[in-house]
Amino acid sequence: MMKLAKISLAVLVLSGLALAADLHPPAQVVAGNGFSMPTTGSGDATFYLIGPSSAIKKTIRLGTDVAVDPTDVETAGKYVVSLCASECSSATFYVTAASPDQVSFMLHPSRVPVSAPNAINGTAFVFDKFHNLVLSPTTVDFQVVQKSGPPLNHSVKAVHGVAWMRMASTPKEGPVKVIATVQSATEPRVIQQVASDACHLRIKATRTTKGVLVETDPVRDCSGNAIPDGTIVSFTSTDAKGKTTVDAPIKKGIARAELPVAGTARISVASGVVIGNEITVGGQS
Repeated sequence: MMKLAKISLAVLVLSGLALAADLHPPAQVVAGNGFSMPTTGSGDATFYLIGPSSAIKKTIRLGTDVAVDPTDVETAGKYVVSLCASECSSATFYVTAASPDQVSFMLHPSRVPVSAPNAINGTAFVFDKFHNLVLSPTTVDFQVVQKSGPPLNHSVKAVHGVAWMRMASTPKEGPVKVIATVQSATEPRVIQQVASDACHLRIKATRTTKGVLVETDPVRDCSGNAIPDGTIVSFTSTDAKGKTTVDAPIKKGIARAELPVAGTARISVASGVVIGNEITVGGQS
């Protein structure tokens, strides 16, 4: 009788315990998509959901489905689910990014000379609406809106969420808009194109009472863009007394300087790496 009573007591104790069942979440879930997992057994148990950016704890009733809300799985990454009653069981699953919804775009540099090869760099990052980096292959369309002429289009396949492109600057100075587009998401950036180095730099000279007044023709680059005012032009004269150099800024497209020339002299001009024509002035002209 004593042995039978002990067995009966053990059965009663075990029947009062909640027995946890194994969890079987889906192997992969798209961010923002809720789901449910069935459980077996009876009694109460504690459910845990631990993700990359949050943790959830709640009491559930065994024998019913455990619901995971869409807001609980918005961050991509690895998740762990656990169910604890008399003992615990755990399982893992992964959340992947949803479809592309946003694009972050960086354009470098902010200023660039015209007609410079591979001078403009653009990098686009593709995200879903939950700010997860979209790792699946996605096409990013880059459009360059020129000051004049038709837009230039270039498509790049994003690798691990990143699309990168390099392009030459266009021939005309002024602002140029570059737009990155992923599906319906667009992100514009503006780069300022400035004139390149001077091209066909030419000078002329006039005698004055103090020496020689030298000035350039309107200074432009090889695409016809005006070189910005303030750019330095160097005038050099060589005569019997030696060599003299005067640096002068461009003002209203032209640079000019007065050189203290005595007698016959040779005068040259340069701007940066560009050398212009050379002229000779005589003692009486």
